[in-house]
Amino acid sequence: MTKNELVEKVAKKASLTKSASDDAVNATFNLISDALTRGEKVVISGFGTFLIRSRAARRGRNPQTGAIIQIPSKKTPGFTAGKTLKRKIK
Repeated sequence: MTKNELVEKVAKKASLTKSASDDAVNATFNLISDALTRGEKVVISGFGTFLIRSRAARRGRNPQTGAIIQIPSKKTPGFTAGKTLKRKIK
């Protein structure tokens, strides 16, 4: 499902105009990304949890030269599905 398809389905389900639905979907995504930027965890009951995961620094290898390189640590967004969502998928 693409974002446009999501906007159309939200508009139909909530009896909103497509413009209002687009604003609602964008606002939701912006609020989630803003919270993650601040380092907060976003929990949506029955759906799942969005959080920031930290990857440790590690050694890697340049595939062209074979030289050992140091890969720095970094933060990545993550999602963990909730129990209700996991049950629906099974």
